[in-house]
Amino acid sequence: MNSRRVLITGASKGIGHALAVRLAEAGHRPVGMARTAPADFPGEFHTVDLADRAATATALDDVLSGGAVDAVVNNVALVRPGMLGSVDLDHLVDVYDVNVRVAVQVTQAALPAMTAQGWGRIINVTSMVTVGKSDRTSYGAAKAALEFCSRAWAGELATTGVTVNSVAPGPTETELFRGINPPGSAGEARYLSGVPMGRFGRPSEMAAAIFFLLSEEAGFISGQTLRVDGGGSVAVA
Repeated sequence: MNSRRVLITGASKGIGHALAVRLAEAGHRPVGMARTAPADFPGEFHTVDLADRAATATALDDVLSGGAVDAVVNNVALVRPGMLGSVDLDHLVDVYDVNVRVAVQVTQAALPAMTAQGWGRIINVTSMVTVGKSDRTSYGAAKAALEFCSRAWAGELATTGVTVNSVAPGPTETELFRGINPPGSAGEARYLSGVPMGRFGRPSEMAAAIFFLLSEEAGFISGQTLRVDGGGSVAVA
């Protein structure tokens, strides 16, 4: 097995941290980026506010000074809920910036080494809400943009050995999700009602899906969105 160096944004907790643990257990080398370093990250970690474009560029220089990155997982997210009539335009810009600009900036930095070696993986972590969800104009539109990026980049890179895919989690037991939908809240009940399996996903389940798409065995899969949502996207459809 080749040991791959995998850069993960938003890696301090939730899905990103669970993925880092899984990668390390399999002999790979996770590299995390987030505002706060966890005490137990199983690899190299770079503390950076990804909402700051210049700071992100500096952190990426530091990452690449340690060697090439073989794969990128664009996992960092920002959510600003709001029905159409109450969407704050500054929040809209902020959400697009963290969800889309960061993914483009990070991927651009890592891409030259991946294409040079003829192997690479890019995973954009999106969301079940891209199939339709009220109160999520900013977030849903930004994540839908990432799903477009996966399709477009897959076409651009099809002959390079670099694959690009999205993983779209359903409601997952993360700090981000619970911060908006605490136990016993109306939000929790609303989300549960939309998941046919009747439970929330676990970060480890999302990490498993991403881990597969990062693998050698997934080399003929590109431009796809894998929905890991307990049947929620089917229920919406």
